[in-house]
Amino acid sequence: MHIINARLRNQEGLHELNLENGLISSIARQIEAPTLGPGDLDAGGNLVVPPFVEPHIHLDATLTAGEPRWNMSGTLFEGIECWGERKATITQEDTKARARKTIQALAAHGIQHVRTHVDVTDPELTALKAMLEVREESRHLVDLQIVAFPQEGIESYHNGRELMEEAIRMGADVVGGIPHFEYTRDQGVSSVKFLMDLAERSGCLVDVHCDETDDPQSRFLEVLAEEARSRGMGSRVTASHTTAMGSYDNAYCAKLFRLLGHSGISFVSCPTESIHLQGRFDNFPKRRGVTRVNELLEAGMNVCFGQDSIVDPWYPLGNGNILRVLEAGLHICHMLGYRNLQSALDLVTDNSARAMNLGERYGLERGRPANLLILSAESDYEVIRSQGLPLYSVRNGEVLMKRTMPVVEFSDLS
Repeated sequence: MHIINARLRNQEGLHELNLENGLISSIARQIEAPTLGPGDLDAGGNLVVPPFVEPHIHLDATLTAGEPRWNMSGTLFEGIECWGERKATITQEDTKARARKTIQALAAHGIQHVRTHVDVTDPELTALKAMLEVREESRHLVDLQIVAFPQEGIESYHNGRELMEEAIRMGADVVGGIPHFEYTRDQGVSSVKFLMDLAERSGCLVDVHCDETDDPQSRFLEVLAEEARSRGMGSRVTASHTTAMGSYDNAYCAKLFRLLGHSGISFVSCPTESIHLQGRFDNFPKRRGVTRVNELLEAGMNVCFGQDSIVDPWYPLGNGNILRVLEAGLHICHMLGYRNLQSALDLVTDNSARAMNLGERYGLERGRPANLLILSAESDYEVIRSQGLPLYSVRNGEVLMKRTMPVVEFSDLS
């Protein structure tokens, strides 16, 4: 396949790309108008980018909002209660059907790499068994990383440690955690040390739900970062949410940022979900309930955006469009300045790929997998402003998805 008239991020002029045997064989500056052959694509001067990445979603819980009841308070903790009730009724087929439907929605919006957190606080590990099958069955659409996620705790849930270890033996890719949900701080610290030990022994990546609360005294991020730093595992570790950071004072953050920088860990923020769930116990003024995204970026750390939920007990909306989350996140995090808008797509492409440790499996470079998108705009700014959707999604050198944009016609009423 030959792609012509492609605009690449941070490069002048138009380019052409050759895709052969599922790989990118060449990328070159376009000198003259080339001929479009059968099966070739004309990008029409629009951006060609690597696929969008979803670094944080819960596919096992998706499409369950209102089952068996709605989260009336809109809080994180009632969401966990609602999910506990729904979890008691799940089956493998139920979980697979909902996950497959959601993956199709993600793929339709140009996402080809997904990290899903799967609840393993279940003696039968029903959801995990289902998602391991979905991972194989959906390879033509997405590359799926599975996090062994202890939704109800490691230390405070019966046999929590054993279930985590079994999940990794069964084939989960990433070790998860939720230290702020454990009963005590000591349990939270112990859970972090346990999960880091497990990841180090197994060679797995780490992604921890960390300080997803408005409590300024919830400070497990420093524990996770120091464990990552002291073990030399920072590039394999992600801290998700860290919303308590939005309530930390600047004096503490000045100290914390020094540690975070040395640790080398990545961060995932889920801005639409966080601004919905957090700040629920505040009167006015209400906190925004998100982590310090722009400040982390300006300090040279890796940060990306995720959707987190699609129609589940924690978040009743969502349709798989990561650009919707990106636009909202830029608003929520006060990131509509010129420099932010020029690099906005980093938050759903390159930064996410780095958090997921995709390495040479990702990116527009010669010899890498021929996975890419042709967007409907020519710059990061125009993609955000117009909320343009991908026109084409190419996977392993073949067109996976093609979108025809709607045509609007006005009647002549003059």
